[in-house]
Amino acid sequence: MLDELGVNCFCPSFVLVFVRNKYILDMSRVTIKDKTFETSIPEAEILERVKLVADRINKDFEGKTPLFLAVLNGSFMYASDLMKHITIPCEISFVKLASYQGVTSTGTIKEIIGLNEDIRGREVIIVEDIVDTGATMKRMLETLGTREPAGLHITTLLLKPGKLTVPLNIEYAAMEIPNDFIVGYGLDYDQQGRNLRDIYTLVQE
Repeated sequence: MLDELGVNCFCPSFVLVFVRNKYILDMSRVTIKDKTFETSIPEAEILERVKLVADRINKDFEGKTPLFLAVLNGSFMYASDLMKHITIPCEISFVKLASYQGVTSTGTIKEIIGLNEDIRGREVIIVEDIVDTGATMKRMLETLGTREPAGLHITTLLLKPGKLTVPLNIEYAAMEIPNDFIVGYGLDYDQQGRNLRDIYTLVQE
């Protein structure tokens, strides 16, 4: 009766559940290196929230041609799904501005790399995966502001309002979350886990 009741088989990064003579991939928990994470936001909910953000941007920027600046590495999934629902004329470019290593922010803010477009007089929408303290975003706004854009706007997949240490006008936040460490849907733990479809929260053991 084991095949009827189910037997768990633990693997390095996921669980296989043996049910009715076949294995089913159970991604409710994953292990990345030395940490275990469990699903907190499923892909379907993420995509629904992303579309709502896109709808707002389409309405607010009607008649304009904004430039989206997607911040690598984390925002690539969010930027990709967001752009699928943008119906107004637009452009997109990818830049790097990293401040994360491991599970906590290093506090080290680097300069913007990869911005070759002239943004003077342009409406610019920064696309981020997550905003927590806001220090990195503040630095990015200051740097971009010296290039005289018509407007600077922020869209982020995730916002941690409880960790914000600087005032920011984040117009397009898809979701607000508590101060947990998360992976998946572009976010990583030591460069792994970005490929996961869902968002996972660190299990405190």
